[in-house]
Amino acid sequence: MKHVKLILYILVGLVVVAIVVQNHAAMSTAVKFRINTLFFGEKTTSLLSLYTIVFVTFILGVILTGLYGIVEQFRLKKRIRVLTKELREKENELNSLRNLPITSDDVGTMKTESVEKE
Repeated sequence: MKHVKLILYILVGLVVVAIVVQNHAAMSTAVKFRINTLFFGEKTTSLLSLYTIVFVTFILGVILTGLYGIVEQFRLKKRIRVLTKELREKENELNSLRNLPITSDDVGTMKTESVEKE
């Protein structure tokens, strides 16, 4: 399985390199971003290449996905702690029920005796 992952990573890397090489001229184009906010007026960025924009967008996506993964991991760890505590409590209860003393009266014979008396 480790080798299959490595081969897939290499293939994805080759596809990315092929796309970058084939689109070098288009991605080198410089653009300006303009935003018109209600409170701060119009803001314009300096010239940025599309490579920079794609890279920054990719990094932001990786960071946001990583943060989501970390939050999810903490939530699942908390859930595991709660379930482990609940399991321990139920095991203790089960063990205490298993260790109850056995009574000498048989429940089945008590029922039949009460039916015969009537």
